[in-house]
Amino acid sequence: MEDIAIKLEAQTNLSKFYDPVKNPSHYTEGREYEPVKVIEDWGLDYHLGNALKYISRAGRKSSFVSDLSKAIFYIERRLLIEEERRLSNEEEQSR
Repeated sequence: MEDIAIKLEAQTNLSKFYDPVKNPSHYTEGREYEPVKVIEDWGLDYHLGNALKYISRAGRKSSFVSDLSKAIFYIERRLLIEEERRLSNEEEQSR
């Protein structure tokens, strides 16, 4: 576990250097926190993590509208999943 913490700390210190895979500038340039670290810290699922990612980079990699549209897409998908779960739970409880 300590090895993982050391590696994560090293990655944090390296975030000032842009790497297209580990530290892309559209996520790290001028930022104190990288979206991937926020997603992991907050324990966000796939859909909410992607929404956060697209919001955080809005206009920095592709167009602002395109990035926000992608964020909305993932939020709407997550809402559909929650609605399906709610309906399924209601169905089970009514049996």
